[in-house]
Amino acid sequence: MPRVWEVPVHDSTRVRDVRVAAGAAARHAGLAEDRLAAAELVATELATNLLKHAGGGRILLDLVSPPVPAYGDERVSRVQIVAVDHGPGMLDTAAAVRDGYSTTASLGAGLGTCLRTADDFGLHSTPGRGTIVMARIASSRPHSGTDGPHPVPPVRAGGVNIPLAGGEFSGDAWACVRTADRVTLMLADGLGHGPLAARASSAAVEELRRAPHLPPADLLRRLNSALRDTRGAAVAVAQLDVSAGQLSFAGVGNVGARLRRGDSWQGLVSRPGIVGAHLPTHLPHHQETWTDDCLLVLHSDGLPSRWSPGPAALAPSPLDPAVIAASVVRDASSPARPVRDDTAVAVLSPLPPDGPS
Repeated sequence: MPRVWEVPVHDSTRVRDVRVAAGAAARHAGLAEDRLAAAELVATELATNLLKHAGGGRILLDLVSPPVPAYGDERVSRVQIVAVDHGPGMLDTAAAVRDGYSTTASLGAGLGTCLRTADDFGLHSTPGRGTIVMARIASSRPHSGTDGPHPVPPVRAGGVNIPLAGGEFSGDAWACVRTADRVTLMLADGLGHGPLAARASSAAVEELRRAPHLPPADLLRRLNSALRDTRGAAVAVAQLDVSAGQLSFAGVGNVGARLRRGDSWQGLVSRPGIVGAHLPTHLPHHQETWTDDCLLVLHSDGLPSRWSPGPAALAPSPLDPAVIAASVVRDASSPARPVRDDTAVAVLSPLPPDGPS
């Protein structure tokens, strides 16, 4: 079962805790020593920035697959480091990543260092609402172009996973896999929370990787058999046929799904039940047209069902999907009202016009 780390940063003593957690995450991912040091450096800079500029916040660390699905690459873990705050925000994010820019008496090299060091970097800030900074550290620099006979799909996936009350494991899990021209995004919420819930959601991820070619309803039936010796889980599966521009969706249990097309949002409805225990006999699925202005958000019930899309989810220029996911969680909670359960949000979004970073 994969570890996840959440470290609140409200005083200088927690900066060291963030650095230690980043090193532990890098070791779990099997990163070489130089990339482990890079993860520790980026995490330290982001934690320090939280104290300097936002009065505190939290660091989320997770092991994730590359954002652009590639054949045989979904098991290659990257350390994802996300800094989340409810601070004053930034008026000029482009200036914030330039060396020498600072709103405090510092060298102004923190975010610029993170940008240069990370393999993937994302930043979004809203004045008066807060800032999200995301960095991913890989074992080696990512490739681009094609992988086999199929070109890079015009979408990317990302997400965040937050354990309840700083737990060692989250009962939620998400994954994105690819086969031929199909990209499948799944989110599983194991019943309850803690290690037993994590075992159920992790089993769902492993089964998805064994049968990524199956359409959503057939995959749910296969998962129902695979999860019978676990607590079971609520599961949502969305599959994009890239060549046809068609999105198929099916879900069982209390996992939320929303599709944005342009400025409008629509909910994709799951059926009541538990995968691994009580699967509905009939599994209807949604078929939706996927266009370049679409965005898909899957989330567990740790997120309020009536969450409102914030500026990051509405941005016309595609942000990194992990940044969007973190902003959804941030905007649906507050320091006084934290998430109420294990909380995972996964996002499928178009690639920016210049392709993968």
